[in-house]
Amino acid sequence: MKAGRGLALAALAASTMALQGCLPIAAIGAAGTAVVMMGDRRTSGTQIEDQGIEIRTAARINERFGEVAHVNVTAFNRAVLLSGEAPDARVKAEIESIAAAVQNVRRVTNEIEIGNPSARSARSNDAFITGKVQGRFLDGSKFNPLHIKVVTEGSVVYLMGIVTEQEAADAVEIARTTAGVRKVVKIFEYCQPTDEICRPPEKPAAGPAKRSSG
Repeated sequence: MKAGRGLALAALAASTMALQGCLPIAAIGAAGTAVVMMGDRRTSGTQIEDQGIEIRTAARINERFGEVAHVNVTAFNRAVLLSGEAPDARVKAEIESIAAAVQNVRRVTNEIEIGNPSARSARSNDAFITGKVQGRFLDGSKFNPLHIKVVTEGSVVYLMGIVTEQEAADAVEIARTTAGVRKVVKIFEYCQPTDEICRPPEKPAAGPAKRSSG
C-alpha cells in the first residue's frame, strides 16, 4: 500500500470512529487530524467552528430532552444535519428550532424520524455501513474521499461536502450500490472544477534526471 493511500485510509477510519461516537477527536492524534484537515475543502477555522456547533447543539438537545430522543448532530460548513429519532412531531420541530438558534448555524436539514430510539445493534450496523461506503470511495479513486462526509442513520446514507457535480454523481453511485444501504440523501454544496476551492492540486514539477554513476 502506498504511503498516501495508507494515510488517507487511516484518516477516514479515525474520522468515522469520531463521527459515530467511538473515539474522541483528541484521541485521533496530531498526524491523523492534520491529514483530515488538509484534505478538507473547508478552511481549518471552519472545521473547528463546525466541531463547536456539533458540541453546542448536541448539548442543548440533550439538556432539553435527555433520553427521550436519540439525535445525531453533524455540521459541515456551518450547515447542520439532524438525524435519529424523536417521539413525535412536536419534539422533532423543537429540536430543529434548538439547532437553528445555535450561533453561526446557517441552515438546518432535519432528517429525524418519528419513533423510538434505535437499538445499539442498529447504530453499530450504521457505523459499519459508513465504513464500507468510505472504503469504496477510497478504492474507487474517482475523487478525494476526504472531501465528502458520510453519515448513516437507519441504513440511510447522508452525503455532505463541497463537491463538483461529477464528484457528487460518482459518490451517490458508489454509496447507493453499497450493500446494506437503503437510500442515499445528498446534502452537498456545489462548486465548479475551475473554482479555486475545487481545483485539483498541482502536481510538483519533475526534477532533473539523475546521471548514472556507472
